Amino acid sequence: MGRAGAVTFKGNPLTLAGEPVQVGQPAPPFTLHAFEEGNLNTITLNELKGKPTIISVVPSLDTPVCQTQTRRFNQELAALGDRINALTVSLDLPFAMNRFCGAEEITSLRSASDYQDRSFGQAWGMLIEELKILARGTFVLDADGNVVYAEQVPEVADEPNYEGALTALKGLLD
Repeated sequence: MGRAGAVTFKGNPLTLAGEPVQVGQPAPPFTLHAFEEGNLNTITLNELKGKPTIISVVPSLDTPVCQTQTRRFNQELAALGDRINALTVSLDLPFAMNRFCGAEEITSLRSASDYQDRSFGQAWGMLIEELKILARGTFVLDADGNVVYAEQVPEVADEPNYEGALTALKGLLD
């Protein structure tokens, strides 16, 4: 059952599938797809455990706000290096995500696609039912895979709270 009016896109109310991910809960498992080093690979929640993780969720890397969000997190996360895991998740094809990230020198985040079955979008409460794309948001997980920060941006065209997510992530490194 969807959550009617859970987000807006340019003021129009839309429905999100599933239930929202809450701070304090274990992150729902997922399998995402990435085109890396010439191969189509999977990325799972289990692979990310062991380090704090930030997940930046965007509707499409082919849109200006999503590009801004990805560039900003890339820049902000660069100093943290391999102490963290960082993903940009969308329903864009892995090949298109890889092309954008290569052209823009996005090296601090891995691009991960939910295109095959939209299971991430459904399990994390981020799939916009009417548009069949992901809403905008950010999540931070501790090294055990528990959610310590969750933001679903109410207006899909707005940028997320970068500082909130980055503060939560950096707090796990102290």
